Amino acid sequence: MFPNSSNLGRPPFPPKYQQQSTFFTKLPLNIPPSLISHQQIIVPPIHFRTAVIEATPIVTPVVTLQPMTYGSVSPVSTSDALTSFQGRKRQSQQSIPDDAKRQRIHSHDSDTTVVNQAVPLPEEGRRSFPSPISIQSPVLHAHNSPALIGCVPPLQDNLFPDPTETRLPVAKDELSQQILELFQVCRQQASDLDRKELCRTELQREIRLIFPQSRLFLVGSSLNGFGTRTSDGDLCLVVKEEPVNQKTEARRILSLVQKLFSTKLSSYIERPQLIRAKVPIVKFRDKISNVDFDLNVNNVIGIRNTFLLRTYAFIENRVRPLVLVVKKWASFHEINDASRGTLNSYSLVLMVLHYLQTLPEPILPSLQKNYPECFDPTMQLHLVHQAPRTIPPYISKNGSSLGDLLIGFFKYYATEFDWSHQMISVREAKAIARPDGIEWRNKFICVEEPFDGTNTARAVHEKQKFDMIRVEFAQAWRLLRDKKDLNYILPLKAAKQKR
Repeated sequence: MFPNSSNLGRPPFPPKYQQQSTFFTKLPLNIPPSLISHQQIIVPPIHFRTAVIEATPIVTPVVTLQPMTYGSVSPVSTSDALTSFQGRKRQSQQSIPDDAKRQRIHSHDSDTTVVNQAVPLPEEGRRSFPSPISIQSPVLHAHNSPALIGCVPPLQDNLFPDPTETRLPVAKDELSQQILELFQVCRQQASDLDRKELCRTELQREIRLIFPQSRLFLVGSSLNGFGTRTSDGDLCLVVKEEPVNQKTEARRILSLVQKLFSTKLSSYIERPQLIRAKVPIVKFRDKISNVDFDLNVNNVIGIRNTFLLRTYAFIENRVRPLVLVVKKWASFHEINDASRGTLNSYSLVLMVLHYLQTLPEPILPSLQKNYPECFDPTMQLHLVHQAPRTIPPYISKNGSSLGDLLIGFFKYYATEFDWSHQMISVREAKAIARPDGIEWRNKFICVEEPFDGTNTARAVHEKQKFDMIRVEFAQAWRLLRDKKDLNYILPLKAAKQKR
């Protein structure tokens, strides 16, 4: 029913916007100016000043760096005179790597080499990035849209911090109060999102020297409403309209990004590492924001499900606190790490949503069934963030407290859900029979990705890890049922300190 990622994000592109970069000759770069999201705002450089380079086959771009400061933090010491950055092995022309020699973008209309060429935006779409003294992230501004009244907050500067006093449920028992307090201490703050967005803006500018029509999206928990103070940042680099082969093309692109990070941007980016997974990523740490990032190529499913989850997060005020405490619990008990054969955070979120959908009196609907026009898997990417903004709150007759819902969540997966024959489906808002495809056979946990129908819990491929996960669910249910105290399954003092 749902197309896979290879069919998503494919708007019609006028021929006049199609360009070819000599940097990566096999990669047609043809993303038009219309492929713009709330994040993709062309802004003037504020830290990197790029010198125009001569059109010679052996000269590479020379970038002069100003001291880069986010807020009051200055991670690099530079002299008063700006220093030209030459890289590690660029003392002579003979030592210039072949890949580095190709870091020039040629215009079809001129032989002159242009640095930092980017797709122009209409004048009304331009924004200037605020000064470091008073950062207000561009991601928080709606793109020239009137304020629409709806449950899902628009991405503008009043989103973080959220007015939780009016949005959060009332806690009438100790367990519910513990859940609320943990949420309020650990949830992502405005400053956390601003640091990630500022890093994204700078990286997009630098990556465009290689791929001039690319867009770098911030996705995942940073935007979907389920982020914490310590959440990593997830980035999606969209380089072209067509699908990208993740085993070959994406890895080649990411190897170039990794080289950029480890040479030209080594003063600001540390430990860039290419991970050759099913969806390959470059993992790195931004020294300025002190945030760890994962960057993928053209995995546009992540852009779409970010705003699906964001809508679920805000249509019912019990959702975000429940998701946060479940993620904290899973991390504490070491069952929240796909690299070690357990559950990733995305699967945990879907499990919470599914549970809330399947209660005798549901707390959540199927948004994809109720609002198919807002979550059309073929919708152009620049519209994805706007579509859910007018969806109203979901009014449920279920008045269960946060504490009762958390106990019920653990009970559902410990005693009621049929792991052997059922699949968790947020799209259908119910447990459905497992498909008979190869991806679902011999899998211990099946969680359907709402857009492309893949198994988000495929990392759980060992029975030992699956048994460990089930034991943790059963133990958490029994302890909370008997003690009604969150400390018995998650030491609150340590969890709040870690945030």
